[in-house]
Amino acid sequence: MLLDSDAESDVAYELCQVVGRAILPYRSSGDFGTAFFFQGGDDPVGESLLTAADLVGGSGGELGLRTSVTEPAGVAPAVISEAEIVPGWARFARDGVAVLPTAGLHRYAGDGGWRWRVQPVPAGIAAGPEVIARLTADASSAFVLAHGVREDGSRPLEVAIERVVRDGDAVLITTELPPGYVGAPVFIVQAEPTGEVSPYCLGLVLPGVGAHPVATFDRIRAVLPATPGDI
Repeated sequence: MLLDSDAESDVAYELCQVVGRAILPYRSSGDFGTAFFFQGGDDPVGESLLTAADLVGGSGGELGLRTSVTEPAGVAPAVISEAEIVPGWARFARDGVAVLPTAGLHRYAGDGGWRWRVQPVPAGIAAGPEVIARLTADASSAFVLAHGVREDGSRPLEVAIERVVRDGDAVLITTELPPGYVGAPVFIVQAEPTGEVSPYCLGLVLPGVGAHPVATFDRIRAVLPATPGDI
């Protein structure tokens, strides 16, 4: 669904309010990216941190923490080394996805005297096959929530309003995104048969040149229950 510029701005604003605290900056071996919390169901055990597989597996990986995603104020560190989190990332190279069960993140916070204050992307808006099938070669509005990389090294939360298309089995963002956007969640809106317009999290941004493939949620869901490992 292609929106006009005013509607796109409204959707971008609402997404920041609803899931803005799901998004974290990530860095590994000099590569900058984004990770996000996803809640796979009502059970807290179903919560995971997701990013692109190409970002993880190297040395020196770390998550950045904004003050808005932890409480009480002033207790949490500015960054968390992934080496301190057990279990660590499960990397699924064929699907382009990396999954980190958040139990270790919550234990780390508890041991440090603080807690997470996040807004995971809920399972109810994760795009199913029927949503993906409605995408066509005609461009739809896409919203990427990511931590970009400024010249001074800061990593603010940003929203890029882009275009997404489906080319056969591939779903693509049609332009090249700035540094820091790989791994970030991609959102769209679609009209339902009832006439209502609903938001969906389409998946996450994969590396690309000139355009970016999207690891859609049908691929992500397929690996979420898997045992952590490099597959």
